Amino acid sequence: MQTNQEMLGTFIDKAGLVSAKVSRVKTLEEAFVYTAALCDTKEMCPLLVSGCELNLSEPSMQLCREKTGKIIAAPGLDKEQFASLRALCEDKGMELIEDGLRRHLGGLDIGFTVCDLGIAETGTLVLNSSSEEVRLATMVCETHVAVLPESKLRATSYDAEPEILEFMSSIPNYLSFITGASRTADIERVLALGVHGPLELHILLWEDK
Repeated sequence: MQTNQEMLGTFIDKAGLVSAKVSRVKTLEEAFVYTAALCDTKEMCPLLVSGCELNLSEPSMQLCREKTGKIIAAPGLDKEQFASLRALCEDKGMELIEDGLRRHLGGLDIGFTVCDLGIAETGTLVLNSSSEEVRLATMVCETHVAVLPESKLRATSYDAEPEILEFMSSIPNYLSFITGASRTADIERVLALGVHGPLELHILLWEDK
C-alpha cells in the first residue's frame, strides 16, 4: 500500500506525462491567487464568430461585441469563496461568473473547479459534473485550473470505487474523468491539444490535511 507521499509522487509524475502542470498550494485562497495571476498574464481568449467583419444584424453584432475582457468561470463555490475570488479578479479588471455559461460558449479564459477525487496511478481527476455549469466550465475554457484536495487522492481506481459508486447512486448523474489537457490525433495522426476542450490543465494540489 502506497504512503501519501508515494501517491503524491505518482500522481505528479503521471499528470506531467499528459502535459498537466502540477503545483501545490496550502490553502484555497492561495489557489485563487494563482488563478487570478495566471489569467492576468495570459492573452485574452478571443471570441471568434464567423462573419463578424460583415454587415450583420444588430443582434449578431452584439454577439461579436460580447467578449471585451477576460472571464473566469467558477461554478460550485460557496458565497464566501466566490466573493474572495471575485475580489482578486476585480483588482485585475477581470470578470468572474458562476452561472449563465451558455452565454459564453465562444470561449472562457479560465474554468476553475474543485475536484472530488484524484487517481494517482493515471494522474486522473474525478469531478462530479452533474451541474451543467460545471461541465461547461471544464469544456469551453482555454485553461482549466483544477484544485484537488490531497485528502481526496486515491492510489488506484479500485481504491476510489466506493466513492465513485456513491456519486453514481444519485440520478441524474454525470462524472468527469480528466487526464491531462484535451488532445486528439484524429487528423492525420498528428497530436493536437485543445481541440475538444482546454488547451492547458493546471492542477493545484491543496494541502488540506
